[in-house]
Amino acid sequence: MTKVCWPYFDPEYENFSNRINPPRVSVDNDSCHDCTLIKFDSINKPGILLEVVQILTDLDFIITKAYISSDGGWFMDVFHVTDQQGKKITDSKTIDFIEKTLGPKGQSTEGVKSWKGKRVGVHSIGDHTVIELIGRDRPGLLSEISAVLASLQFNVIAAEVWTHNRRIACVLYVNDATNQAMDDSKRLSIIEEQLNHILRGCEDDEKVARTSFSMGITHMDRRLHQMLFADRDYESAGVTTTDVDCPPCFRPNIRIERIVEKGYSVVSVKCKDRAKLMFDIVCTLTDMEYVVFHATISSEGQYASQEYFIRHMDGCTLDTEGEKERAIKCIEAAIQRRVSEGVSLELCAKDRVGLLSEVTRILRENGLTVSRAGVSTVGEKGLNVFYVRDASGNPVDMKIIEALHKEIGQTVMVNVKRIPAAYAKAPVETRGWARTSFFFGNLLERFLT
Repeated sequence: MTKVCWPYFDPEYENFSNRINPPRVSVDNDSCHDCTLIKFDSINKPGILLEVVQILTDLDFIITKAYISSDGGWFMDVFHVTDQQGKKITDSKTIDFIEKTLGPKGQSTEGVKSWKGKRVGVHSIGDHTVIELIGRDRPGLLSEISAVLASLQFNVIAAEVWTHNRRIACVLYVNDATNQAMDDSKRLSIIEEQLNHILRGCEDDEKVARTSFSMGITHMDRRLHQMLFADRDYESAGVTTTDVDCPPCFRPNIRIERIVEKGYSVVSVKCKDRAKLMFDIVCTLTDMEYVVFHATISSEGQYASQEYFIRHMDGCTLDTEGEKERAIKCIEAAIQRRVSEGVSLELCAKDRVGLLSEVTRILRENGLTVSRAGVSTVGEKGLNVFYVRDASGNPVDMKIIEALHKEIGQTVMVNVKRIPAAYAKAPVETRGWARTSFFFGNLLERFLT
C-alpha cells in the first residue's frame, strides 16, 4: 500500500485558506424532534475533530449520534446533541457561543511544551500555578498531597484527580494565601521536593514509574489522559477483571480490522454509554497519532456503538497484531479512567486555604479512599466532588457516610449520591460530575486569558 502522509500545514497558508473558505457552523433545531443538530464544515487540519468534540463536551452536551468525514482537504461532521436533561439546545447564549467558538474567529492551535522524566511538574500561568503529579496510588495519598499544599499556605482553586490501574494523576491550579502566583523558585523547588517524596512511596517505585509531562495551556481532561498514557497505565488494562478500577460489567468490546481496498483500519467500540465517551476515545486516538478519516457514533439505550476509520499520521494502517493489541489496550484504558461506581460526595463550603486538606483528611480517617475527584471555585464557594470506596475497593457502608455527614455537615453542605452500575443512563441528578466539570472549563478560560 502506498503511504499517504498527513500534509504539512503552513500557518500562513492555513490562515489564507481560512479567509477564502472560513469554517461554517450551524445549529439546527428543526430537522430532528428530540435533539439538536450541530453541523460543522472546515478546511481539514490535524486535531480538528478533537477540538470540536472538546468544545461540545465542555458544554456538557450529550452526543447521541455523530457522522464524521474528513477524507481529503475538507472536514465535515454532524452531531446530534442534547443537554443533560435530554432536551434540545435552545438557549440563545449557548447557541451564540457555539457559533462564535467553532466559527472563523474561534479556531486556534494549542501549543504544548514537553517535560520528561518527572513525577511532579510545576508551572506558573498568570496568577496561578499548575502542579501536575503522577505516581502509584494508595489509600490516603490525596490527603497527604493536599496537606503538603495547606502547610505551605497554597490554596487549591481547581483540580481534577483520576486513578486507574493503581496509578494516580492530578492536575491542580493553586495560588498562595495572597492570591499571587508562586514566582519564588526556592518555594517552587520546596513544594516539588516534598510532593516527590510523598509520591515516591516506596523504594522500588522508580522501577515502575515511567512518567512524562507536557506542560502548557492544555485542556485539563486531555492532560490527564496524556499523563496516564505516558505513564503506560494501559499496560495492565484488561489483564485482571477483579481489579477494582476495572469492573467486569464495564469492559468494552473493542475490535480492529483492516479494509484493504480503502486503506483504513477500522476501530469498533461497543460499551456502556456515558458522558464524554467520544471525547475520551478521540483524545486517545489523537495522542497516539492516528488520524480519523470517517466515523459513525450512535447510542441506544444504555449502550454506545462507535466506529472510526483511521490511519497513522504516516499513512500506515495497523497491520501487526502487536499494533492492534496496543491500540485496543489504550482505548480500553481511556474508557475506564472515568468509570466510577459506588458513592459520590458533593461538598460545598466557603473557600479557604486548607479546605481540601481538611475534607480529604476526614475521608481518610473514616476509611474511605478517593478514586476520582474534582475541585472548583465559584465566587467564594469551594465545590468538591469525590468518588469514594473503602480501602479494599468494596462498596461503602452507608453508616460511614451518615457519620461523615454528621461530622462535617455543620460547616460543609454535603450531597450524597449512589452511582448505579448502569451509570450511563442514570437519572440526571446523579450526573453531578458533568455539572462540576463545566465550572472547570469556565475557570480555566478565565485563568488563561
